[in-house]
Amino acid sequence: MILLDTNHVSILRMPPSERRTRLVERMTLAQDEAFAIPVIVVEETMRGWLAALAKERLAQRQVAAYRELRSLFGFFATFHIAPFDRAAADRFDSLHAAQIRVATRDLKIAAISLENNALLLTANRRDFEKVPGLRFENWLE
Repeated sequence: MILLDTNHVSILRMPPSERRTRLVERMTLAQDEAFAIPVIVVEETMRGWLAALAKERLAQRQVAAYRELRSLFGFFATFHIAPFDRAAADRFDSLHAAQIRVATRDLKIAAISLENNALLLTANRRDFEKVPGLRFENWLE
């Protein structure tokens, strides 16, 4: 299984670009692999659009944000959503107890990845390299 971190999901949702093309090509070459999105990434993405909606007071200015929020559901429906289940919560607790200095949501993503023995696609090397045993690559480079 290959999990997509928020930065890779963001690139996939953007208009065509060199980085997006490179990512899609790599994903196509790995078509034998199952791709999934950790539920924490869904949370992070939703938080962003919900914050944009909350900030905008005029209904006419909320239209675009609601359109993006709606399109998120269609995008996420095309992927398996990897759960934060009891096993991932236990792994998160042990990583947290080991005092690994990584943001909470990133540590939850790492726990999901470890519990699924998955490769994590992320551009966040600085934080994820602190997690022992986590396999990750950046397919945006």
